[in-house]
Formats: sequence, structure tokens, C-alpha cells
Amino acid sequence: MNDDPSRPGTGPRAEHPTAPPEAAAGGESHKSVTDWLKGLFGRGTDTEPASANGRNGPEDPLAARPEARSMMRNLLEFVDLRVEDVMVPRAEIVAVDEDASVHDLLRRFMEANHSRLPVYRETLDDPVGMVHIKDFLRWLTERSGAKVGDTARPGVADELGEAAVALPEADLGTTVKQTGILRPLLFVPPSMRAADLLVKMQSTRGHMAIVVDEYGGTDGLVSIEDLVEEIVGDIADEHDEDEAELINRAEEGVFLADARAPIEDVEEALGLSLLPEEREEDADSLGGLIVSMLGRVPVRGELLRHPAGIELEILEADPRRVRKIRIHTRPKPQRQRRKETGGQG
Repeated sequence: MNDDPSRPGTGPRAEHPTAPPEAAAGGESHKSVTDWLKGLFGRGTDTEPASANGRNGPEDPLAARPEARSMMRNLLEFVDLRVEDVMVPRAEIVAVDEDASVHDLLRRFMEANHSRLPVYRETLDDPVGMVHIKDFLRWLTERSGAKVGDTARPGVADELGEAAVALPEADLGTTVKQTGILRPLLFVPPSMRAADLLVKMQSTRGHMAIVVDEYGGTDGLVSIEDLVEEIVGDIADEHDEDEAELINRAEEGVFLADARAPIEDVEEALGLSLLPEEREEDADSLGGLIVSMLGRVPVRGELLRHPAGIELEILEADPRRVRKIRIHTRPKPQRQRRKETGGQG
């Protein structure tokens, strides 16, 4: 018999549960999982995590490791997240048509720096599967005449040279559909809990899900990386470029912002409230706020006065969405602005 208390199932019984309770019906299931997580991390309230002896102190591993406490908070918040909170919106989905050529698919992978790409038929509202870069490389290798695994042998890469990835012209024109390398996608509603989707992805080994709206159209996309990042923070690999801040101070009283900037971040940067609590559901981003205020997508160069006393200038926009905004926290009088731009008063 093993008496080592550090081994699972031995020693004194822990004060917190070691496994989630059985799922109950309705909201009770969510509540029980939340309570289990709080008990697992020794947190029953929003106070400091308690140590094993019931006191806060340096012996508490969470107190000694800020990153662990941060991850714990993220995990507790993750339980309340819905798929719509973490999904990539439709406008930002990088995908490829099933009738696109292999050459186009290769270029798309290079431009996107993704390992998986969704594949659609004619429009994004009809997704048919996804392509994994490993499956694609295997297909390229087999078509080029080199056997999979050949390049692992010493000297083979030198012998093959460019021929290892050389394809006949006819193969380069093969469509994505004809390659036969499509993998299935998961389809989930935006109201689904993010934690439930993570469990589903683990059980089905499907790492990409399409978020569909009530009419069956594509609303967004979620990868397993999107879900894990909600717990551990941003995961960057060797190919990820450093993303610019979504809102920056350009000069005194002037900010440059990406339309994707969350309203909370913009409010924090400006020190202003842009959206009253009763309208928080209207928009999540600065671009969404502008469209909500106007009831349409603005055009480039358009100026919009906000009740908070700031002026929003549209720097970049297309017929579908706003892209870049200049924020003036100290807008000049209308007459002075017209005089500077040579407009008629």
C-alpha cells in the first residue's frame, strides 16, 4: 500500500473536490461546475486564495505565482463565456473556395500563416470542410513523386532538391475539392458555452468550428487555440507577427484606433464612457458602435460627433465595414474645421 500523501488517492482527504460533480439539469449544471472550479482552486469568493492551512501567506503557491492566479481567474471567467464571446467574426475569416486551385491554396496558406483553412462552396454560408497544412503537404509530396518520410533519410533532401516540391502544371490546376484532403468541421450555435465546445473538440478531435446563426448562415469561426488562449493568454508561434495596438495616442487630444478595438479598451484609453449600460448589447467594438449610432456603414472621411464630446473621423472603410478611425477628444468648432479644409460655411 502506498502511504505517500503526494500520490493520487492516498493520504488525508483534500478539502476541495478532485473531480467535477455529476452534471445536473438546466442551470444547476453550470452552477455546480463553477462551484467545483472555485473549490478546486480554494476560492469561494473574490478574496485572496486561501492556503492549505486556511491562512493567506507566502506558503500559498498561488500567492507566490502571479501567473497562476491570473490563469485561475481566466479559468473561472471561462466557465461563463459563450462561443460568440471568443469567435473570430465572419468578416475576418480567412477561407478558400472548394473550386480554387492548389496553387491558390498554397498562396492562401502562405498569406494567412494558419495551419488550418475552412473551405466553402461559393459563399461562406456554405462551408464544406477544412484543409490542414499537414494533409496538404502530404498531398504535394506524393504528387511530386517523393514518398512521405523520404526527406528524413540523410542525403535525400539534397538528392531531391527542388524536385521534392515540383508539381506538373496539371496538378497545380487541381481544385481543392479534387484533392480529397478535406476534413469535417464542427457546427455550433453562438449561445453554446465555450467550455462545452472545448470538451466537444477534445472528444471529436476537431479543432475548428463554424458558428452558425439562427438561419444557418456563417456567423464566425472558433479554433481550439482561441479557446485555450482565453485561459492561458495569447499563444504566439514563430510565424506570428507582433500585432499593433488597436488604439494609440497620435498626438495630444488625438487617437488612432482600429475599428476592431473593444469598446472597453477605447473607454479606458480616453477616460470616457461611450456606451451606457442599457446599450451594452448594441456593440462590442468601436466600429460596431459607429455603425450602431449611424444605422449604416459610414464612408471614408465622414465625421461623427459622439454625445461624450469627442469626434470620430473615418479614415478607412469599405462598403461592408469600418477599418480605421481617428478620434479627436478635443474637436475643433465646426466653422474652424470648414475654414481649414476649404469647405463652404
